[in-house]
Amino acid sequence: MSGWTTIWVLIAAVAAGSGTWFATPKGPNQVLIRSSTLLTLTCCYVMWAIVYLAQLHPMIKPTRSDVRFLDE
Repeated sequence: MSGWTTIWVLIAAVAAGSGTWFATPKGPNQVLIRSSTLLTLTCCYVMWAIVYLAQLHPMIKPTRSDVRFLDE
C-alpha cells in the first residue's frame, strides 16, 4: 500500500474523462454531457483520494480502549 495508487487511479480517471470527451455525441446537449461527466469523475476521484490517503496516513494514532495498562 502506497501513495502511488492515487496516481494510477488519477491516470485512469483522466483516461475515462478523455474517452468521454471524444465519445460524446454531437448535439445541443454535448456541453452539458461533457461537463456533467467530467465534474462527476473529478468529484468521485477527489472524494476517493481523500478517504484513501486519510486511511493510509492517519493524523491521529488509533488507540485501543479495552487494553489494561500494567501501571494500574
